[in-house]
Amino acid sequence: MRLTKKSEEVYLATGPIAMLGQDDIQLLRQGAANSPRGRVRINAHPSEDDTLHEMFIAIRRDSYIRPHLHPGKSEAFHIVQGVVDIVVFNEDGSVREVVPLGDGYSGRAFYYRMSQPFFHTLLIRSDILIVHEITNGPFVRGGTRFAPFAPEESDAGGIADYWRQLLSQVAPFIEGFGS
Repeated sequence: MRLTKKSEEVYLATGPIAMLGQDDIQLLRQGAANSPRGRVRINAHPSEDDTLHEMFIAIRRDSYIRPHLHPGKSEAFHIVQGVVDIVVFNEDGSVREVVPLGDGYSGRAFYYRMSQPFFHTLLIRSDILIVHEITNGPFVRGGTRFAPFAPEESDAGGIADYWRQLLSQVAPFIEGFGS
């Protein structure tokens, strides 16, 4: 597949047909390993204005995905490699649900779709997660609403405390947590 590098974290597939292969997965893995935020993606959709957005995203285990929601959008994940727990929150920050997902070898469900905008985050359980994400466009800068109950990405100390608290809240939802 032909790719154009848009930024340190974003590649764009070029041309009318997008295909992804093992070389592209390796590019994602290497990009996430070298990314300061621990993630990189390939956009398979041609532009931010497209009505359907598809991305292949590699995310390291230590990457902080601040809890957020997407007003007026649906979101679907298909796990390509790795294991993740998607934590879905109530407005007050309490855990509403945990969705355990993994690739086809994990024994977990490999797909989910969230049709309503709930706050959510990812607890990555493998060294790296590669996910195929689908959502409706167009992309609106500033359209994501971040959870007021979670620290900003720049607050390293707050993130460490938040993760400890979140892990203890999530543990009762997850079968075999910590094993």
